[in-house]
Amino acid sequence: MSPTTSNHPAVPAHGHVTFLGAGPGDPGLLTLRAVEALAGADVLIAEPEVLDVVRVHAPAGVAVVDTGTPQLTVVDDASATVVPPEPRDAANLVMEAVRGGKRVVRAVSGDPGLDAYAAGEMLKCASEGITFEVVPGIAAGVGVPAYAGVPLRDAEGTDVRFVDARTASDRCWTEVGTSDGTVVVSTTLDSVAAAAAELVSAGRKPDTPMSVTVAGTTTRQRTWSATLGSIAQTLKQAKVLPSPEGHRPVIAVVGERSAAAQRDQLSWFESKPLFGWKVLVPRTKEQAASLSDQLRSYGAVPSEVPTIAVEPPRTPQQMERAVKGLVTGRYEWIAFTSVNAVKAVREKFEEYGLDARAFAGIKVAAVGEQTAKALVAFGVKPDLVPSGEQSAVGLLEDWPPYDPVFDPIDRVFLPRADIATETLVAGLIELGWEVDDVTAYRTVRASPPPAETREAIKGGGFDAVLFTSSSTVRNLVGIAGKPHNVTVIACIGPATAKTAEEHGLRVDVMAPEPSVHKLAEALADFGAARRAAALDAGDPVTRPSERRPGARRRRTT
Repeated sequence: MSPTTSNHPAVPAHGHVTFLGAGPGDPGLLTLRAVEALAGADVLIAEPEVLDVVRVHAPAGVAVVDTGTPQLTVVDDASATVVPPEPRDAANLVMEAVRGGKRVVRAVSGDPGLDAYAAGEMLKCASEGITFEVVPGIAAGVGVPAYAGVPLRDAEGTDVRFVDARTASDRCWTEVGTSDGTVVVSTTLDSVAAAAAELVSAGRKPDTPMSVTVAGTTTRQRTWSATLGSIAQTLKQAKVLPSPEGHRPVIAVVGERSAAAQRDQLSWFESKPLFGWKVLVPRTKEQAASLSDQLRSYGAVPSEVPTIAVEPPRTPQQMERAVKGLVTGRYEWIAFTSVNAVKAVREKFEEYGLDARAFAGIKVAAVGEQTAKALVAFGVKPDLVPSGEQSAVGLLEDWPPYDPVFDPIDRVFLPRADIATETLVAGLIELGWEVDDVTAYRTVRASPPPAETREAIKGGGFDAVLFTSSSTVRNLVGIAGKPHNVTVIACIGPATAKTAEEHGLRVDVMAPEPSVHKLAEALADFGAARRAAALDAGDPVTRPSERRPGARRRRTT
């Protein structure tokens, strides 16, 4: 059972506080205990840099406070109520909520044990007799070097020192400067050179290896390798300084025996095949869930833009008769060719008070992994899924011919979209089956995406677009315009590629078989080959969107 408020013990009259570490930025680095605590929160008080990471795990109805822009938002599935309070510090916000008997989660970046403000808030709770707990998180000084490919210790057990350059004293710099261990420095982009100079002044050699990572553990991560003496020039040549982004926090690792010098071999995160690529997926978030997860595993940043909207059929009576026939034994088979078909039948079942038990005695076929998963979620295990191509043709190759001896009923129920092809119907009839071809839903062109998204599509802001059907090509161009010529166009098959070319698009990637996951895999292979070619040529590894006119000039770190 998923943890909810009801799973937790009753909150004392004076409330309870959980000080929670949200890690260095990657949402996947939240601990299981952190997710459990968030699920039971009445009030969530979070720093702005981690708010998006933690709030998705909080329940509907939780009060959310962003400590960067103080305002109280009551999150509800239907609406959001915003009550702007007077500006107060986080400690007072925590105390006010907990005195009201609330279960408060106070989320900070990294680990709360390394956050001076969180420590002060803990002391305030202790002084007033308020119970609290601490959920540790991955500290930026540990997590960021790991993602940058810079292990902090070697087999000989290198000494590791952590320094916050914003509060470090002269004595602190002297101690780390005279040691030969690894130094992990928390600082800002425009203060890196000053921190390097402090270490050199304290006794470190100017040729000591140094790595600097900004936006660590996120797909915006960027790392520079240099030495204490050359880091200022390296950042200048990279055109990141001077910059209005200079105040951004960074983690710098310094040391002869750290792995900074071997980062080329150990940089597992930034060397992912689609690292930092913005990939447009012309599907809804629900339809694209597993595909987007796959893209993220390659380092990409998926952006779902629905191009098709689903609406009920204009004449629902046909669907109603078919569902009643399903219950009364009219059909031997029912064939689902899409998730939307499963959803349409399920909604009709619920309307009549039916559930998956109504499928008893009926054979069920499904095209595609996602359709099969939707059926299983409904409580129905498909009897037939194509063993080869996941399409109507693939289904027909495995579909048994009608046999009057073994099949008491010769009829198939086929709920489908209004624009589906007749391939499956014709093939089933040829195999001897009678088919009730029923329009279960209509597909219409979706509303245009926001203006910002349309500009990114036309202006080259996306690195790649995945087209999963000819209709997604036509509809995306219709609602948002034609993708920029620097954008990589990936198509699921020849028919989709032909439609893309008819719309003036250059097709760069083709899936080896008609599967969305094979399409994503093919795009990853394309990205890996592109990266390898750049490295072999001695060129910097860039994303496709960085090739458009003015992209480098506007680019920020």
